[in-house]
Amino acid sequence: MLAALTLDEKARLTAGEDAWHVPAMERLGIGRLKVSDGPAGVRGARFVGTTSLSFPCGVALGATWDPNMVRRVGEALAAEAKTKRVHVVLGPTINIQRTPLAGRTFECLAEDPWLTSRLAVAYIEGVQAQGVACAVKHFACNDQEQARMTISAEVDDRTLREIHLAAFEAAVREAGVWMVMSAYNRLNGTYCGEHPDLLRRILKREWAFDGVVVSDWYGTHSTAEAANAGLDLEMPGPPIWLGARLAEAVVAGLVSEGVLDETTRRLLRLMGRTASLVEATGDARDPEDSVDDPERRQLARQVAVQGTVLLRNDGLLPLDRTSLRRVAVIGPNAHRFQGQGGGSAQVNPHQPASLLETLRHGLGPAVELIHEPGCRIDHGPAPIDLTRLAPVEGEGGHGFTVH
Repeated sequence: MLAALTLDEKARLTAGEDAWHVPAMERLGIGRLKVSDGPAGVRGARFVGTTSLSFPCGVALGATWDPNMVRRVGEALAAEAKTKRVHVVLGPTINIQRTPLAGRTFECLAEDPWLTSRLAVAYIEGVQAQGVACAVKHFACNDQEQARMTISAEVDDRTLREIHLAAFEAAVREAGVWMVMSAYNRLNGTYCGEHPDLLRRILKREWAFDGVVVSDWYGTHSTAEAANAGLDLEMPGPPIWLGARLAEAVVAGLVSEGVLDETTRRLLRLMGRTASLVEATGDARDPEDSVDDPERRQLARQVAVQGTVLLRNDGLLPLDRTSLRRVAVIGPNAHRFQGQGGGSAQVNPHQPASLLETLRHGLGPAVELIHEPGCRIDHGPAPIDLTRLAPVEGEGGHGFTVH
């Protein structure tokens, strides 16, 4: 199939055509490869579209200390992906948790490279055994929020190998992951998406990775430098740096056609592994189903329970419902669904329920439930709770007064 592609067609495969698809090649019957955000669910091609099962986040998976449980989560995520016609789940996130202030810390599995490695391997094996690819991310050292798209992580080789690359190496060598996502940041001065030591020398040659290296979204910064360093796929599309510009770079002699052939072969291999190579080409309106599977929902609940850590118990827990008359719930998030970290890891859940709603359902009408927001920590002005405001009459009609 590689031999049947023209130079322009090969280059076209190296960049997305939109946010979630690699273009089809109708002439050769090559279907569109579809990716979707993970790692705590599979959203599909729209941020607010069909509903999906919301799984506990990465740090909750880490707190289970249970690779078998995480493998089952991977299997369930693959089933979720198939309901959304998705070939690649963009997860797991296996950067090392170094600060609670990093925006993606909740997605990561652990502070420890060994635990992260064991759980990452289980996650990937669970997903890929069902014919759906994982894109393990973010390669590498994407673990702080300050200027995270441009900052350079200065890391010596031993620290890099023993702390930051250990889980990625396990993902490649043990789990055989099919896709690796490069990080936004620089590593020792060079962007990870055009880092020849990181992508070509370590990942592809030393670890013998035979899958696809995809950029983080808008994380590509060059054409020849990125392609020669080992970046295979620019996302999202339409392309800025690869695609047609890569074909021009080959013609100009800045990138050899052999490099482009290697990239194309990797992309075709991924398509073969995920069956997108032989599927109907479809279009941007791929059918996405909302399937609220009770077994997968129960698994998500099991993970949430097993990942809950009780630091101290003075004998009060578990609560005896037969003796309860009143329960006080204190905290600003109790009255709204707050079960996700947001961003790329957010899905539109099937049946979101707040803690208060869940307690009311579980405790029944005989128990009085009292809620106070308590201390708030807001990035801006606190949202106005309209349920606590009494309407007032004014010259302009009904309304309320904010002081």
